[in-house]
Amino acid sequence: MTSVIPESSNPARLIMPALRSDALSGFAHEAGRIADTLEIGVGGYIIFGGTAESVRRLTADLLRRAGRPLLLASDLERGAGQQVSGLTEFPPPMALASLNDPAVVRWAGSVTAQEARAVGINWVFAPVADLDLLPENPIVQTRAFGADPNEVATYVRQWIEGCQTAGALACAKHYPGHGRTSVDSHVTLPVVDAPAADLETDHVPFTVAIQSGVASIMTAHVAYPTLDSSGLPATLSRTLLGRLRGAARFDGLVVTDALIMDGALVGRRESDAAVEAVQAGADLLLYPNDSRRVKEALEAALSSSALPRERIQESLRRYYRALAAATAPTPPVTRGPYESADALADALLKQGMMMRRPVPELTGPLDLVVVDDDIGGPYPPGPSDYVHRALGSDLIGRYGGGSRVLLVFAEPRAWKGRSGFGPATKEALAHHAAGADLIVLFGHPRLAAELPSSAPVLLAWHRQKLMQEAAARWLRRRLG
Repeated sequence: MTSVIPESSNPARLIMPALRSDALSGFAHEAGRIADTLEIGVGGYIIFGGTAESVRRLTADLLRRAGRPLLLASDLERGAGQQVSGLTEFPPPMALASLNDPAVVRWAGSVTAQEARAVGINWVFAPVADLDLLPENPIVQTRAFGADPNEVATYVRQWIEGCQTAGALACAKHYPGHGRTSVDSHVTLPVVDAPAADLETDHVPFTVAIQSGVASIMTAHVAYPTLDSSGLPATLSRTLLGRLRGAARFDGLVVTDALIMDGALVGRRESDAAVEAVQAGADLLLYPNDSRRVKEALEAALSSSALPRERIQESLRRYYRALAAATAPTPPVTRGPYESADALADALLKQGMMMRRPVPELTGPLDLVVVDDDIGGPYPPGPSDYVHRALGSDLIGRYGGGSRVLLVFAEPRAWKGRSGFGPATKEALAHHAAGADLIVLFGHPRLAAELPSSAPVLLAWHRQKLMQEAAARWLRRRLG
């Protein structure tokens, strides 16, 4: 006779599938996935994209159909507007840290949580606790608050406290530190051979995150041989996750990085990786492609005793505890050090982030030239024409004899597998940069060294609409 697993003990609660908005259909194309995953009883979802209204409708519909609370998460390192159109964007973490004001970071975390909860998202996958240590790191870069572990720890604490005080769960990532990787865990398994003492330094922001009461920590699909000789990524390492539970005394949720990533899947099937992650000590399984197969693999491992039932119960206990915190009433909105994110963006450009001074005198109509390193890959980047739109046709004239302003876009994107500029970008820069009167760099400040020009550089950090429009306001003021 087959025993019936109580609904509250359903191992599918540990699975977090992805729902991704489409530009034409919104979330309508996800109907089959939603029906299937609700039927097996998943514990929540990670949400990508959509408008404020479409996400609000989606989350309300998920809760209605589930008939129970859910963890509803999203990657919101740059504010709720990073994923949800119409909500507030913030500059990337490194830009926030450049203002040297922890209150700014706390405010960003608070606003992000308030706006996320307003559309039904209750779990924010931020802050990044990694260090920006290697110029060749293809995926961390400006997503980190910086390179100094103590300074990063300060901002990590502020972000967590701002977020969780405003009613959403925070998530420090990617444990035990992704800052020393030179390849991207989306496409391969990075191996960090750094001495254990260096890795202890990388762990400082995570220690402070735990002391700050962070609700969750996300694992890295990265191997650390000096900490675990097995060669397994941290996501599947009993040694590393055991250290997190033991020496670091963390009893919150441990969530895997996305299980579609090759860093977790090298040499194994997705369902096997999921079981190994839970065996190692992970609680929630993020973004598998086949949630039903993952559930069946967990049930089979339970039946064979390859996965102790106590291990599942431990994760379920943490899940339900986090769920209660994530669905608690939200406190009232509080004011921050800036009137708006726009004012914050203006302050970033005003505070002296001009590189290679002096600031140029510009004449209009401007000759705006775009060099975009972010084109390509499975997911298109955001538009590169917000500067053009904000300035308007009266201030732009390609052949009007005005100053040439080169807009250079280069953000960390998973498909690139590299840092720095790619060959096509270098070729375009060689062609356009020499005659530029000003270069506006929407990327990491160290990329300025790769620009083949002595022209002044305005650092604008990221291609997001927020920073492009701030750059347009800056240019307009320079034109009088």
